[in-house]
Amino acid sequence: MKKTAIVMAGMGLLLAGCGSGASRPALSAAPATAHAIPATARATPATARATQAAPTATAVAPGARPPRPATAPAGPRPTVSAWWHPSGTGPNNGLEFQWELDHPLSTGSQLDMGNGVLNAAGRLAPRVSLYDIDGILNSAPLLADLHQQGSKVICYIEVGAAGNYYSAADEGEPVTYYDQLKAAGDLGRAVPGYPESYLDIKAASTTSIIESMIRQQCAGKKFDAVEPDIDDSYTDSTGFPVTEARNEAYDRTLAAYAHHLGLAWGQKNGDSDPAFSAALEPTTDFLLTEECNYYQTCSIVTPPYVRAGKLVLDAEYTADWGNDAAADLGHFCPADISGGIDGTLFTPALAGQRRPCR
Repeated sequence: MKKTAIVMAGMGLLLAGCGSGASRPALSAAPATAHAIPATARATPATARATQAAPTATAVAPGARPPRPATAPAGPRPTVSAWWHPSGTGPNNGLEFQWELDHPLSTGSQLDMGNGVLNAAGRLAPRVSLYDIDGILNSAPLLADLHQQGSKVICYIEVGAAGNYYSAADEGEPVTYYDQLKAAGDLGRAVPGYPESYLDIKAASTTSIIESMIRQQCAGKKFDAVEPDIDDSYTDSTGFPVTEARNEAYDRTLAAYAHHLGLAWGQKNGDSDPAFSAALEPTTDFLLTEECNYYQTCSIVTPPYVRAGKLVLDAEYTADWGNDAAADLGHFCPADISGGIDGTLFTPALAGQRRPCR
């Protein structure tokens, strides 16, 4: 989901609905979720765009779905023998992590690059070596620059919902992915709090269009991995009858496609159900969870990945803990450090500010 200006006013909503599930920010201020557990962000890219008049996707009326047009196949699946396998080893239980989705990353900005910051011990943290950035708004030359600096880069995309955030020029395509999904009849109910609609993840056309996005944006620009936002939409009321097993099959299909393209594949959140993480971990290379300490769900979602020695990224938010970074880090870093988790404190805007545990 698109994030920033959508993030700062709804902490009340957030706290009102503490239940179970993954997160995304509310249309107001603090992160809220369409899931039972309102963990903040199903973080989304280019948040600044969220404040623009992006048309709100409408739900498809029952019985009014247009016939699905023929969708071009996503393309050949090259055989790739290896892709990046991020591990949970290193000074911070993994690579030094920067998550910046608010705008295109600027390598000339120390804030964007996430360097020169203090860790939980009050010492200068190591330079960032892992970036998670918007897959569409960031360019291939930027990726080449980050790689030249020795960094790994994760491609943020949405796989369970879509909003009309990007232009065809942004995507470098004649027709936007959103318009392709709309024309295929793959848009369902509106995502609460966002100008987006859920996707029919059972539809072959959805899979084909999302695979095209992975190929053209993530693989085409030479990203190292994919962060698939909203990969657990079975927990929401999407307008389509989707079971947990069907959602797992969809995620595994996309993971296999990413692997064929030489990309690592992640799991995003899924904090309400330990079975979901256990089912996905064997075919998934890393986990990104939001606020699992704040919502006390780390023990639900992280164990399969920690046991497998895979990278577990935990993003906690200043809006939850109290906006005093040093004190905020003290709330969760001891647990993350001892639990084999790569923990970092971010502002809800994901606009560059970060403080790692180590």
